[in-house]
Amino acid sequence: MNMLIFLKVLFCVDIVYSITLTNNSINKSNVLIIFVDDMRHLTEKEVYLPNIQKLARESIQFRNAFAQQSLCAPSRNSILTGRRPDALHLYDFYSYWRDVGNFSTMPQIFKEFGYDTYSVGKVFHPGKSSNFTDDYPYSWTYIPYHPPSEKYKNSAVCKDKKTKRLQKNLICPITVKTQPGSTLPDIETLKYSIDILNQRNRSKPFLLAVGFHKPHIPLKYPHQYLKRVPLSNVTPPNKPYMPIEMPLVAWHPWSDVRHRDDIKALNISFPFGTMPTKWSLKIRQSYYAASLYVDDLIGQLMGHVDNDTIVVLTSDHGWSLGENGLWAKYSNFDVALKVPLIFRIPGFHPKSITTPVELLDIFPTLVDIVGLTIPTHKCRGFNDKSTLCFDGTSLVSLMRNNASTVNKSFAISQYPRPGVYPTINSDKPRLKHIKIMGYSIRTKRYRYTEWISFNNTQFTRNWDEIYGIELYNHILDDEESDNLHLEAKYTHVRQKLSRLLRQHIDPK
Repeated sequence: MNMLIFLKVLFCVDIVYSITLTNNSINKSNVLIIFVDDMRHLTEKEVYLPNIQKLARESIQFRNAFAQQSLCAPSRNSILTGRRPDALHLYDFYSYWRDVGNFSTMPQIFKEFGYDTYSVGKVFHPGKSSNFTDDYPYSWTYIPYHPPSEKYKNSAVCKDKKTKRLQKNLICPITVKTQPGSTLPDIETLKYSIDILNQRNRSKPFLLAVGFHKPHIPLKYPHQYLKRVPLSNVTPPNKPYMPIEMPLVAWHPWSDVRHRDDIKALNISFPFGTMPTKWSLKIRQSYYAASLYVDDLIGQLMGHVDNDTIVVLTSDHGWSLGENGLWAKYSNFDVALKVPLIFRIPGFHPKSITTPVELLDIFPTLVDIVGLTIPTHKCRGFNDKSTLCFDGTSLVSLMRNNASTVNKSFAISQYPRPGVYPTINSDKPRLKHIKIMGYSIRTKRYRYTEWISFNNTQFTRNWDEIYGIELYNHILDDEESDNLHLEAKYTHVRQKLSRLLRQHIDPK
Protein backbone atom coordinates (compact mmCIF):
# COMPACT_ATOMS: atom_id res chain seq x y z
CA MET A 1 0.00 0.00 0.00
CA ASN A 2 1.43 3.47 -0.88
CA MET A 3 2.07 6.11 1.77
CA LEU A 4 -0.89 8.31 0.79
CA ILE A 5 -3.37 5.47 1.25
CA PHE A 6 -1.61 4.45 4.47
CA LEU A 7 -2.03 7.96 5.90
CA LYS A 8 -5.67 8.02 4.84
CA VAL A 9 -6.25 4.75 6.69
CA LEU A 10 -4.57 6.08 9.84
CA PHE A 11 -6.61 9.29 9.65
CA CYS A 12 -9.95 7.53 9.31
CA VAL A 13 -9.05 5.01 12.00
CA ASP A 14 -8.24 7.86 14.39
CA ILE A 15 -11.61 9.46 13.68
CA VAL A 16 -13.52 6.23 14.23
CA TYR A 17 -11.48 5.44 17.34
CA SER A 18 -12.02 8.85 18.96
CA ILE A 19 -15.75 8.75 18.33
CA THR A 20 -16.51 5.16 19.14
CA LEU A 21 -14.63 4.83 22.41
CA THR A 22 -16.95 7.41 23.97
CA ASN A 23 -19.90 5.05 23.47
CA ASN A 24 -20.96 3.25 26.63
CA SER A 25 -23.97 1.39 25.22
CA ILE A 26 -22.01 -1.36 23.44
CA ASN A 27 -23.40 -4.83 23.96
CA LYS A 28 -19.89 -6.33 23.81
CA SER A 29 -21.32 -9.66 22.67
CA ASN A 30 -18.82 -12.01 21.09
CA VAL A 31 -19.38 -12.61 17.37
CA LEU A 32 -18.63 -15.71 15.30
CA ILE A 33 -19.05 -15.47 11.52
CA ILE A 34 -18.88 -18.74 9.58
CA PHE A 35 -18.22 -18.48 5.84
CA VAL A 36 -18.80 -21.57 3.71
CA ASP A 37 -17.29 -21.44 0.23
CA ASP A 38 -19.56 -21.92 -2.82
CA MET A 39 -22.47 -23.37 -0.84
CA ARG A 40 -25.81 -22.80 -2.49
CA HIS A 41 -29.08 -22.71 -0.56
CA LEU A 42 -29.53 -26.47 -0.18
CA THR A 43 -32.99 -27.81 0.53
CA GLU A 44 -33.59 -30.84 2.71
CA LYS A 45 -34.91 -32.56 -0.42
CA GLU A 46 -31.40 -32.30 -1.90
CA VAL A 47 -29.37 -33.20 1.18
CA TYR A 48 -30.04 -32.93 4.91
CA LEU A 49 -27.26 -31.06 6.72
CA PRO A 50 -27.95 -31.86 10.39
CA ASN A 51 -25.66 -29.33 12.06
CA ILE A 52 -26.59 -26.38 9.88
CA GLN A 53 -30.27 -27.30 10.28
CA LYS A 54 -29.86 -27.52 14.06
CA LEU A 55 -28.34 -24.04 14.07
CA ALA A 56 -31.16 -22.79 11.82
CA ARG A 57 -33.82 -24.11 14.21
CA GLU A 58 -32.24 -22.10 17.03
CA SER A 59 -31.85 -18.97 14.92
CA ILE A 60 -33.35 -16.46 12.54
CA GLN A 61 -33.10 -18.01 9.10
CA PHE A 62 -33.39 -15.98 5.89
CA ARG A 63 -34.65 -18.26 3.13
CA ASN A 64 -34.16 -15.76 0.32
CA ALA A 65 -30.66 -14.34 0.85
CA PHE A 66 -28.63 -13.37 -2.23
CA ALA A 67 -25.00 -12.55 -2.97
CA GLN A 68 -24.12 -9.38 -4.85
CA GLN A 69 -21.92 -11.23 -7.36
CA SER A 70 -21.43 -14.96 -7.81
CA LEU A 71 -17.64 -14.84 -7.62
CA CYS A 72 -15.54 -15.23 -4.47
CA ALA A 73 -13.45 -12.03 -4.22
CA PRO A 74 -16.13 -9.50 -5.26
CA SER A 75 -18.72 -11.14 -3.02
CA ARG A 76 -16.50 -11.38 0.07
CA ASN A 77 -15.20 -7.84 -0.23
CA SER A 78 -18.76 -6.62 -0.74
CA ILE A 79 -19.94 -8.42 2.42
CA LEU A 80 -17.03 -7.21 4.55
CA THR A 81 -17.15 -3.55 3.40
CA GLY A 82 -20.92 -3.23 3.09
CA ARG A 83 -20.51 -1.84 -0.45
CA ARG A 84 -21.60 -3.16 -3.84
CA PRO A 85 -19.08 -4.36 -6.43
CA ASP A 86 -19.77 -1.17 -8.42
CA ALA A 87 -18.66 0.97 -5.46
CA LEU A 88 -15.50 -1.11 -4.96
CA HIS A 89 -14.77 -1.35 -8.72
CA LEU A 90 -14.00 -4.97 -8.00
CA TYR A 91 -15.48 -7.64 -10.29
CA ASP A 92 -12.46 -9.98 -10.48
CA PHE A 93 -9.48 -10.96 -8.30
CA TYR A 94 -7.02 -8.30 -9.34
CA SER A 95 -7.72 -5.03 -7.52
CA TYR A 96 -7.84 -3.80 -3.91
CA TRP A 97 -10.72 -1.67 -2.69
CA ARG A 98 -8.51 0.66 -0.62
CA ASP A 99 -6.95 1.79 -3.89
CA VAL A 100 -10.44 2.92 -4.95
CA GLY A 101 -11.80 4.32 -1.69
CA ASN A 102 -10.70 3.98 1.90
CA PHE A 103 -13.80 2.04 2.90
CA SER A 104 -13.91 0.67 6.43
CA THR A 105 -14.54 -3.04 6.93
CA MET A 106 -16.70 -4.91 9.38
CA PRO A 107 -13.80 -6.39 11.39
CA GLN A 108 -12.00 -3.03 11.28
CA ILE A 109 -14.92 -1.28 12.99
CA PHE A 110 -15.23 -4.01 15.62
CA LYS A 111 -11.50 -3.81 16.21
CA GLU A 112 -11.74 -0.06 16.83
CA PHE A 113 -14.46 -0.73 19.40
CA GLY A 114 -12.01 -2.83 21.38
CA TYR A 115 -12.73 -6.27 19.93
CA ASP A 116 -10.02 -8.81 19.24
CA THR A 117 -10.61 -9.72 15.60
CA TYR A 118 -9.47 -13.01 14.08
CA SER A 119 -9.49 -14.35 10.53
CA VAL A 120 -9.11 -18.12 10.10
CA GLY A 121 -9.19 -19.81 6.69
CA LYS A 122 -10.81 -18.16 3.67
CA VAL A 123 -12.53 -14.97 4.81
CA PHE A 124 -11.27 -12.21 2.52
CA HIS A 125 -10.21 -13.74 -0.75
CA PRO A 126 -6.42 -14.06 -0.56
CA GLY A 127 -4.25 -12.29 -3.11
CA LYS A 128 -4.39 -8.85 -4.72
CA SER A 129 -8.08 -8.34 -3.88
CA SER A 130 -7.11 -8.12 -0.17
CA ASN A 131 -3.61 -6.66 -0.76
CA PHE A 132 -1.93 -10.06 -0.23
CA THR A 133 -2.48 -9.54 3.53
CA ASP A 134 -6.19 -10.30 4.02
CA ASP A 135 -6.36 -6.56 4.86
CA TYR A 136 -4.13 -6.98 7.91
CA PRO A 137 -3.49 -4.98 10.10
CA TYR A 138 -6.48 -2.75 9.32
CA SER A 139 -9.16 -5.41 9.75
CA TRP A 140 -7.53 -7.91 12.07
CA THR A 141 -5.91 -7.79 15.50
CA TYR A 142 -3.80 -10.83 14.68
CA ILE A 143 -2.20 -12.06 11.47
CA PRO A 144 -4.83 -14.03 9.51
CA TYR A 145 -4.36 -17.79 9.56
CA HIS A 146 -4.31 -19.93 6.45
CA PRO A 147 -3.91 -23.70 6.87
CA PRO A 148 -0.50 -24.99 5.69
CA SER A 149 -2.09 -27.79 3.64
CA GLU A 150 -3.99 -25.19 1.58
CA LYS A 151 -1.04 -25.12 -0.84
CA TYR A 152 -2.03 -28.63 -1.95
CA LYS A 153 -5.70 -27.77 -2.61
CA ASN A 154 -5.31 -28.12 -6.39
CA SER A 155 -2.59 -30.77 -6.40
CA ALA A 156 -2.86 -34.10 -8.22
CA VAL A 157 -4.04 -36.22 -5.29
CA CYS A 158 -7.12 -37.87 -6.83
CA LYS A 159 -6.51 -41.47 -7.84
CA ASP A 160 -7.93 -42.56 -11.18
CA LYS A 161 -9.70 -45.90 -10.75
CA LYS A 162 -8.54 -47.30 -14.09
CA THR A 163 -4.96 -46.05 -14.42
CA LYS A 164 -4.25 -45.63 -10.68
CA ARG A 165 -2.50 -42.37 -11.57
CA LEU A 166 -2.92 -39.26 -9.44
CA GLN A 167 -4.94 -36.57 -11.22
CA LYS A 168 -6.42 -33.12 -10.70
CA ASN A 169 -10.03 -34.25 -10.75
CA LEU A 170 -13.30 -32.48 -10.06
CA ILE A 171 -14.63 -35.45 -8.07
CA CYS A 172 -12.07 -36.44 -5.48
CA PRO A 173 -13.08 -38.51 -2.40
CA ILE A 174 -9.86 -39.24 -0.49
CA THR A 175 -8.40 -40.93 2.58
CA VAL A 176 -7.21 -38.17 4.90
CA LYS A 177 -4.11 -39.98 6.19
CA THR A 178 -2.78 -40.36 2.62
CA GLN A 179 -2.96 -36.61 1.94
CA PRO A 180 0.06 -34.28 2.20
CA GLY A 181 0.52 -33.65 5.91
CA SER A 182 -2.11 -36.32 6.64
CA THR A 183 -4.79 -33.65 6.86
CA LEU A 184 -7.05 -31.30 4.85
CA PRO A 185 -7.23 -27.48 4.98
CA ASP A 186 -10.68 -27.31 6.56
CA ILE A 187 -9.61 -29.72 9.32
CA GLU A 188 -6.70 -27.41 10.12
CA THR A 189 -9.01 -24.37 10.02
CA LEU A 190 -11.35 -26.07 12.48
CA LYS A 191 -8.54 -26.93 14.91
CA TYR A 192 -7.08 -23.42 14.83
CA SER A 193 -10.53 -21.87 15.40
CA ILE A 194 -11.22 -24.12 18.39
CA ASP A 195 -7.83 -23.17 19.86
CA ILE A 196 -8.77 -19.48 19.61
CA LEU A 197 -12.12 -20.09 21.33
CA ASN A 198 -10.45 -22.03 24.14
CA GLN A 199 -7.31 -19.94 24.62
CA ARG A 200 -8.31 -16.36 23.76
CA ASN A 201 -7.96 -13.34 26.04
CA ARG A 202 -11.27 -13.43 27.93
CA SER A 203 -10.98 -9.86 29.15
CA LYS A 204 -11.89 -8.62 25.65
CA PRO A 205 -14.79 -9.42 23.33
CA PHE A 206 -13.96 -11.08 20.03
CA LEU A 207 -15.07 -11.21 16.43
CA LEU A 208 -13.92 -14.51 14.94
CA ALA A 209 -14.41 -15.09 11.21
CA VAL A 210 -13.96 -18.72 10.14
CA GLY A 211 -13.82 -19.55 6.44
CA PHE A 212 -14.25 -23.18 5.38
CA HIS A 213 -13.21 -24.01 1.81
CA LYS A 214 -15.63 -26.79 0.90
CA PRO A 215 -17.78 -27.46 -1.08
CA HIS A 216 -15.63 -25.30 -3.40
CA ILE A 217 -14.05 -27.40 -6.16
CA PRO A 218 -12.20 -29.67 -6.36
CA LEU A 219 -14.83 -31.75 -4.58
CA LYS A 220 -12.21 -33.25 -2.29
CA TYR A 221 -13.48 -34.69 0.98
CA PRO A 222 -13.03 -37.80 3.19
CA HIS A 223 -14.43 -40.72 1.19
CA GLN A 224 -16.81 -41.88 3.94
CA TYR A 225 -19.13 -38.96 3.22
CA LEU A 226 -19.91 -40.41 -0.20
CA LYS A 227 -21.64 -43.35 1.50
CA ARG A 228 -24.05 -40.91 3.17
CA VAL A 229 -25.32 -39.82 -0.26
CA PRO A 230 -26.25 -42.97 -2.21
CA LEU A 231 -26.23 -42.30 -5.93
CA SER A 232 -29.68 -43.88 -6.14
CA ASN A 233 -31.00 -41.01 -3.98
CA VAL A 234 -29.56 -38.28 -6.20
CA THR A 235 -31.91 -36.74 -8.75
CA PRO A 236 -30.83 -35.02 -11.99
CA PRO A 237 -31.73 -31.40 -12.75
CA ASN A 238 -35.20 -30.97 -14.19
CA LYS A 239 -33.93 -28.93 -17.17
CA PRO A 240 -30.36 -30.10 -17.97
CA TYR A 241 -30.13 -28.20 -21.26
CA MET A 242 -29.76 -24.55 -22.23
CA PRO A 243 -33.31 -23.16 -22.61
CA ILE A 244 -34.19 -21.74 -26.02
CA GLU A 245 -35.24 -18.41 -24.49
CA MET A 246 -32.00 -17.90 -22.54
CA PRO A 247 -29.99 -14.96 -23.94
CA LEU A 248 -26.53 -16.01 -25.13
CA VAL A 249 -24.95 -13.51 -22.76
CA ALA A 250 -26.52 -15.25 -19.77
CA TRP A 251 -24.73 -18.52 -20.58
CA HIS A 252 -21.24 -19.27 -19.29
CA PRO A 253 -19.12 -22.29 -20.31
CA TRP A 254 -18.07 -23.41 -16.77
CA SER A 255 -14.43 -23.60 -17.84
CA ASP A 256 -12.99 -24.41 -14.41
CA VAL A 257 -15.12 -27.56 -14.34
CA ARG A 258 -14.14 -28.52 -17.90
CA HIS A 259 -10.42 -28.17 -17.08
CA ARG A 260 -10.43 -30.84 -14.36
CA ASP A 261 -8.81 -34.05 -15.57
CA ASP A 262 -11.86 -36.29 -15.11
CA ILE A 263 -14.23 -33.88 -16.90
CA LYS A 264 -11.68 -33.00 -19.58
CA ALA A 265 -11.58 -36.69 -20.55
CA LEU A 266 -15.29 -36.51 -21.46
CA ASN A 267 -14.54 -34.19 -24.41
CA ILE A 268 -17.65 -32.09 -23.91
CA SER A 269 -18.03 -29.64 -26.78
CA PHE A 270 -17.29 -25.98 -26.03
CA PRO A 271 -19.10 -23.78 -25.12
CA PHE A 272 -22.63 -25.29 -25.20
CA GLY A 273 -22.01 -29.00 -24.60
CA THR A 274 -24.11 -30.81 -22.02
CA MET A 275 -22.75 -32.83 -19.12
CA PRO A 276 -23.58 -36.56 -19.55
CA THR A 277 -26.39 -37.66 -17.23
CA LYS A 278 -24.18 -40.17 -15.41
CA TRP A 279 -21.67 -37.47 -14.62
CA SER A 280 -24.35 -34.97 -13.64
CA LEU A 281 -25.48 -37.38 -10.94
CA LYS A 282 -21.92 -38.05 -9.81
CA ILE A 283 -21.07 -34.36 -9.51
CA ARG A 284 -24.26 -33.64 -7.60
CA GLN A 285 -23.55 -36.58 -5.29
CA SER A 286 -20.03 -35.31 -4.55
CA TYR A 287 -21.20 -31.73 -4.04
CA TYR A 288 -23.67 -32.99 -1.43
CA ALA A 289 -20.98 -35.18 0.16
CA ALA A 290 -18.58 -32.23 0.40
CA SER A 291 -21.40 -30.20 1.98
CA LEU A 292 -21.95 -32.95 4.56
CA TYR A 293 -18.23 -32.89 5.33
CA VAL A 294 -18.20 -29.16 6.05
CA ASP A 295 -21.48 -29.51 7.97
CA ASP A 296 -19.75 -31.96 10.33
CA LEU A 297 -16.90 -29.47 10.84
CA ILE A 298 -19.41 -26.73 11.63
CA GLY A 299 -21.06 -29.03 14.19
CA GLN A 300 -17.69 -29.61 15.87
CA LEU A 301 -16.97 -25.87 15.89
CA MET A 302 -20.37 -25.05 17.42
CA GLY A 303 -19.61 -27.49 20.24
CA HIS A 304 -17.06 -24.94 21.50
CA VAL A 305 -19.29 -21.84 21.16
CA ASP A 306 -21.23 -20.59 24.20
CA ASN A 307 -24.87 -19.59 23.99
CA ASP A 308 -24.12 -15.89 24.54
CA THR A 309 -22.13 -15.60 21.31
CA ILE A 310 -23.78 -14.08 18.24
CA VAL A 311 -23.37 -16.54 15.36
CA VAL A 312 -23.75 -15.74 11.66
CA LEU A 313 -23.50 -18.46 9.01
CA THR A 314 -23.50 -17.78 5.29
CA SER A 315 -21.74 -18.47 1.99
CA ASP A 316 -20.14 -16.13 -0.52
CA HIS A 317 -22.44 -17.35 -3.33
CA GLY A 318 -24.13 -20.46 -4.67
CA TRP A 319 -23.28 -23.05 -7.33
CA SER A 320 -25.20 -24.40 -10.30
CA LEU A 321 -25.60 -28.18 -10.37
CA GLY A 322 -26.66 -28.66 -13.98
CA GLU A 323 -29.79 -26.51 -13.94
CA ASN A 324 -30.32 -25.15 -17.46
CA GLY A 325 -27.10 -26.92 -18.48
CA LEU A 326 -24.92 -24.73 -16.25
CA TRP A 327 -22.31 -25.71 -13.67
CA ALA A 328 -20.34 -23.70 -11.11
CA LYS A 329 -21.17 -20.05 -10.36
CA TYR A 330 -20.60 -17.08 -12.74
CA SER A 331 -24.23 -16.12 -13.40
CA ASN A 332 -27.25 -14.18 -12.21
CA PHE A 333 -29.41 -17.25 -11.68
CA ASP A 334 -30.85 -18.10 -8.27
CA VAL A 335 -28.77 -21.26 -7.90
CA ALA A 336 -25.56 -19.19 -8.25
CA LEU A 337 -26.68 -16.35 -5.97
CA LYS A 338 -28.96 -17.80 -3.30
CA VAL A 339 -27.16 -18.82 -0.11
CA PRO A 340 -27.86 -19.82 3.48
CA LEU A 341 -28.04 -16.87 5.91
CA ILE A 342 -28.53 -17.65 9.58
CA PHE A 343 -28.30 -15.35 12.61
CA ARG A 344 -28.26 -16.85 16.11
CA ILE A 345 -28.71 -13.90 18.44
CA PRO A 346 -29.15 -14.18 22.23
CA GLY A 347 -32.59 -12.86 23.18
CA PHE A 348 -34.05 -13.13 19.66
CA HIS A 349 -36.68 -15.77 19.00
CA PRO A 350 -36.06 -18.28 16.19
CA LYS A 351 -38.00 -17.61 13.01
CA SER A 352 -37.93 -18.16 9.27
CA ILE A 353 -38.07 -15.11 6.97
CA THR A 354 -38.81 -15.25 3.23
CA THR A 355 -38.37 -11.55 2.42
CA PRO A 356 -35.47 -11.17 -0.07
CA VAL A 357 -32.33 -9.84 1.60
CA GLU A 358 -28.74 -9.23 0.52
CA LEU A 359 -25.38 -10.28 1.95
CA LEU A 360 -24.65 -6.54 2.05
CA ASP A 361 -27.08 -6.43 4.96
CA ILE A 362 -24.85 -8.46 7.30
CA PHE A 363 -22.50 -5.58 8.18
CA PRO A 364 -25.18 -3.00 9.19
CA THR A 365 -27.16 -5.73 10.94
CA LEU A 366 -24.26 -6.73 13.18
CA VAL A 367 -23.47 -3.08 13.94
CA ASP A 368 -27.11 -2.62 14.93
CA ILE A 369 -27.31 -5.78 17.05
CA VAL A 370 -24.13 -5.09 19.00
CA GLY A 371 -24.98 -1.41 19.45
CA LEU A 372 -22.00 0.25 17.79
CA THR A 373 -22.94 3.92 17.48
CA ILE A 374 -20.89 5.05 14.54
CA PRO A 375 -21.07 8.05 12.18
CA THR A 376 -22.56 6.29 9.17
CA HIS A 377 -25.30 6.79 6.62
CA LYS A 378 -26.95 5.11 3.66
CA CYS A 379 -24.51 5.39 0.76
CA ARG A 380 -25.36 8.14 -1.73
CA GLY A 381 -24.80 6.02 -4.81
CA PHE A 382 -21.75 4.08 -5.98
CA ASN A 383 -19.54 7.19 -6.09
CA ASP A 384 -19.96 7.88 -2.38
CA LYS A 385 -16.37 7.79 -1.06
CA SER A 386 -17.37 8.06 2.60
CA THR A 387 -15.09 6.05 4.87
CA LEU A 388 -18.14 4.27 6.22
CA CYS A 389 -21.56 4.06 4.65
CA PHE A 390 -23.83 1.12 3.87
CA ASP A 391 -25.30 0.01 0.57
CA GLY A 392 -27.23 -2.58 2.60
CA THR A 393 -29.82 -2.30 5.35
CA SER A 394 -30.00 -3.54 8.94
CA LEU A 395 -32.29 -6.58 9.17
CA VAL A 396 -33.10 -6.10 12.85
CA SER A 397 -36.58 -4.71 12.11
CA LEU A 398 -37.35 -7.78 10.00
CA MET A 399 -36.05 -10.01 12.78
CA ARG A 400 -38.33 -8.28 15.27
CA ASN A 401 -41.25 -8.26 12.83
CA ASN A 402 -41.60 -4.48 13.01
CA ALA A 403 -43.34 -4.19 9.66
CA SER A 404 -43.81 -0.42 9.87
CA THR A 405 -40.05 0.20 9.71
CA VAL A 406 -39.10 -2.50 7.20
CA ASN A 407 -37.81 -1.11 3.91
CA LYS A 408 -36.68 -4.33 2.29
CA SER A 409 -38.44 -6.09 -0.55
CA PHE A 410 -35.83 -7.05 -3.15
CA ALA A 411 -32.18 -8.00 -3.72
CA ILE A 412 -29.80 -6.68 -6.39
CA SER A 413 -26.99 -8.71 -7.96
CA GLN A 414 -24.74 -8.35 -10.98
CA TYR A 415 -22.33 -10.24 -13.22
CA PRO A 416 -19.87 -9.03 -15.88
CA ARG A 417 -19.22 -10.43 -19.36
CA PRO A 418 -16.54 -9.70 -21.96
CA GLY A 419 -19.05 -10.08 -24.79
CA VAL A 420 -22.32 -11.65 -25.86
CA TYR A 421 -20.96 -14.93 -27.19
CA PRO A 422 -19.49 -17.31 -24.55
CA THR A 423 -15.70 -17.51 -24.70
CA ILE A 424 -12.92 -18.95 -22.57
CA ASN A 425 -12.96 -15.85 -20.32
CA SER A 426 -16.73 -15.41 -20.04
CA ASP A 427 -16.73 -16.98 -16.57
CA LYS A 428 -14.15 -14.71 -14.97
CA PRO A 429 -13.38 -11.71 -17.18
CA ARG A 430 -10.71 -9.30 -15.99
CA LEU A 431 -11.80 -5.71 -15.50
CA LYS A 432 -10.14 -4.52 -18.73
CA HIS A 433 -12.16 -7.07 -20.74
CA ILE A 434 -15.59 -6.31 -19.25
CA LYS A 435 -17.93 -4.77 -21.82
CA ILE A 436 -21.33 -5.95 -20.54
CA MET A 437 -22.83 -5.98 -17.06
CA GLY A 438 -25.89 -8.02 -16.16
CA TYR A 439 -27.92 -6.35 -13.41
CA SER A 440 -30.54 -8.50 -11.73
CA ILE A 441 -33.33 -7.76 -9.26
CA ARG A 442 -35.02 -10.50 -7.22
CA THR A 443 -38.38 -9.99 -5.51
CA LYS A 444 -40.34 -12.69 -3.70
CA ARG A 445 -42.00 -13.71 -6.94
CA TYR A 446 -39.79 -12.59 -9.83
CA ARG A 447 -36.20 -12.38 -11.04
CA TYR A 448 -35.61 -9.74 -13.70
CA THR A 449 -32.22 -9.18 -15.41
CA GLU A 450 -30.93 -6.68 -17.98
CA TRP A 451 -27.56 -7.19 -19.69
CA ILE A 452 -26.32 -3.72 -20.71
CA SER A 453 -23.26 -1.91 -22.04
CA PHE A 454 -20.61 -1.19 -19.38
CA ASN A 455 -17.59 1.13 -19.54
CA ASN A 456 -14.71 -0.52 -17.66
CA THR A 457 -12.66 2.66 -17.23
CA GLN A 458 -15.39 5.17 -16.37
CA PHE A 459 -17.54 2.57 -14.53
CA THR A 460 -20.66 3.87 -16.24
CA ARG A 461 -23.61 2.11 -17.84
CA ASN A 462 -25.62 2.61 -21.01
CA TRP A 463 -29.13 1.35 -20.36
CA ASP A 464 -30.10 1.99 -23.98
CA GLU A 465 -27.67 -0.66 -25.25
CA ILE A 466 -29.23 -3.94 -24.11
CA TYR A 467 -27.80 -7.37 -24.96
CA GLY A 468 -30.33 -9.57 -23.20
CA ILE A 469 -33.39 -9.46 -20.93
CA GLU A 470 -34.66 -12.18 -18.60
CA LEU A 471 -37.83 -12.47 -16.52
CA TYR A 472 -38.67 -15.53 -14.41
CA ASN A 473 -41.77 -16.20 -12.33
CA HIS A 474 -40.71 -18.19 -9.27
CA ILE A 475 -44.26 -19.24 -8.46
CA LEU A 476 -44.32 -21.25 -11.69
CA ASP A 477 -40.64 -21.79 -12.47
CA ASP A 478 -38.23 -22.12 -9.55
CA GLU A 479 -35.31 -23.20 -11.79
CA GLU A 480 -35.60 -20.10 -13.99
CA SER A 481 -35.92 -22.03 -17.25
CA ASP A 482 -38.85 -20.17 -18.82
CA ASN A 483 -37.89 -16.61 -19.85
CA LEU A 484 -41.13 -14.60 -19.92
CA HIS A 485 -39.92 -11.14 -20.88
CA LEU A 486 -41.56 -11.24 -24.34
CA GLU A 487 -44.97 -12.47 -23.12
CA ALA A 488 -47.59 -9.74 -23.38
CA LYS A 489 -49.25 -10.51 -20.04
CA TYR A 490 -45.97 -9.80 -18.25
CA THR A 491 -45.35 -6.42 -19.93
CA HIS A 492 -46.40 -4.43 -16.86
CA VAL A 493 -44.26 -6.59 -14.55
CA ARG A 494 -41.23 -6.22 -16.83
CA GLN A 495 -41.63 -2.44 -17.05
CA LYS A 496 -42.07 -2.04 -13.31
CA LEU A 497 -39.04 -4.17 -12.44
CA SER A 498 -36.92 -2.43 -15.08
CA ARG A 499 -37.73 0.97 -13.57
CA LEU A 500 -36.99 -0.27 -10.07
CA LEU A 501 -33.69 -1.84 -11.14
CA ARG A 502 -32.50 1.25 -13.01
CA GLN A 503 -33.53 3.61 -10.21
CA HIS A 504 -31.56 1.54 -7.74
CA ILE A 505 -28.41 1.23 -9.86
CA ASP A 506 -28.39 4.76 -11.30
CA PRO A 507 -30.48 7.01 -9.03
CA LYS A 508 -31.20 10.42 -10.58
